[in-house]
Amino acid sequence: MRPSGRSPNQLRPVSLEAGVTRYAEGSCLAKFGHTHVLCTASWAAETPRWKKGKGEGWVTGEYGMLPRATHTRGRREATEGKQSGRTQEIQRLIGRALRSVTDMKALGENTITLDCDVLQADGGTRTASITGAYVALSMACKYLVDEGVIKTNPLSAQVAAISCGIFNDVPVLDLDYPEDSAAQVDANFVMATGGKLIEVQGTGEQRAFSRTEFTSLMDLADHGCEQLFAEQRRVLGL
Repeated sequence: MRPSGRSPNQLRPVSLEAGVTRYAEGSCLAKFGHTHVLCTASWAAETPRWKKGKGEGWVTGEYGMLPRATHTRGRREATEGKQSGRTQEIQRLIGRALRSVTDMKALGENTITLDCDVLQADGGTRTASITGAYVALSMACKYLVDEGVIKTNPLSAQVAAISCGIFNDVPVLDLDYPEDSAAQVDANFVMATGGKLIEVQGTGEQRAFSRTEFTSLMDLADHGCEQLFAEQRRVLGL
């Protein structure tokens, strides 16, 4: 029995709410159970210096946790004067994931920055960030098309992400913190529509795992992401 009482292949209650901020070109409040992440997409009519003159755009991600997103208050990284290695890893993952489905030529010399701010953490903040960031990015791309900034939507597929793991020797979907902190195996899957993989992160936390177990985790991820894709389409009206 999972601590939450869910079945092995059951997601936490998932909610994606689009258009939650006034000023950003795209925004989404992603809730995976008690993990809540605010994702915004901001457009700038410019590109990084190394991209200038190439006729291509750029999509990048930034990630952070609010001080009281967890049980005890954490110091703001701005106060520390540097980002943690974990923060840098996650925001690079967010950028890579969303760039994988974005045609940079179609985006033109524009930059979209995806800010993912964790309001409340209970495991799976990076997967909630990626799933919500896709909604925000999709809204921003539609805005650019509607405003005549670009001619065609540069997105070629949807992107979602989910965690899976082995808990008490059972492969399970969408780990919350009690499972994540005690999992024998922990993995994150980033997927595009059509059953395609973008990135896989997998670690034997307490023991090695077999190819059969890995296949079970991948099947769970595919099952979970299909549900997330459906929720994305619902909130975007697709």
